Amino acid sequence: MAFMPHVTDGERIGLIAGNGRFPIIFADNARRLGYHVSAVAHEGETEPELAGHVDRIHWIKIGQLNKLIKAFKEDGVHQAVMLGGIKKTHVFTTIRPDFRTLALATRLALWKDDDILREFAKELESEGIVICESTFGLEGILAEEGTLTARAPSEKEWEDIRYGWDVAQEIGRLDIGQCVVIKDRVVVAVEAVEGTDGAIKRGGELAKEGATVVKRSKPQQDMRFDLPAVGPRTIEVMASVKASALAIEAGRTILLDREIVLEKARSAKIAIVGIKAK
Repeated sequence: MAFMPHVTDGERIGLIAGNGRFPIIFADNARRLGYHVSAVAHEGETEPELAGHVDRIHWIKIGQLNKLIKAFKEDGVHQAVMLGGIKKTHVFTTIRPDFRTLALATRLALWKDDDILREFAKELESEGIVICESTFGLEGILAEEGTLTARAPSEKEWEDIRYGWDVAQEIGRLDIGQCVVIKDRVVVAVEAVEGTDGAIKRGGELAKEGATVVKRSKPQQDMRFDLPAVGPRTIEVMASVKASALAIEAGRTILLDREIVLEKARSAKIAIVGIKAK
């Protein structure tokens, strides 16, 4: 069950930081709300800039669960959030699991994202560290329903959005990914271990131009982990392959650096729309 913290003056919250700007945005907001932020950052993933936005930072390698728990205990952290991704390709390259991580892995029948994250959360909770919902305090940057750009999707783009919306739900249900790329009601790319940007680039190159990107949460989405997020880089990648429309899930997608996203979309003539799941 997800836990929503209640802040008292000077209370400390832990931040398990992956890549991208989401951890930085969260840290700034949490400090404005009165929290002290202790971050555990991952070497080769987390932006070094995060150090200037938190009260304390501890750097670990991917898979060093014991070191993560020790850092939070030293800082008196009893509640934490997990924000920013870890590239799945690191499972095959740079991960250096400690004995505790290996023991956790042996308890998993399949290495599915949700199963891994839930088992990880249980491990922290056994040490008195509760994982909170990743939307905590961030209502202002969740995408709203409706057309977010000056240009609305064309009818042809809407056809691809509607088709892609259903396809994205199915790949989410199977725990494959959160993003699909569609052209003329044909699936040209499905997000897998390469991540959203990789899928957009691959799909856009296959589609040549005019592709539609759909990104939504999984039907079984645990609000503590891996919420869909889009930011300026998403639009840059779309523009580089001449993709023309982006559909995201309203109320469950993080819109990072909103003004920059919308300006980049305007320049590239990309339509962005938020859709509320039924």
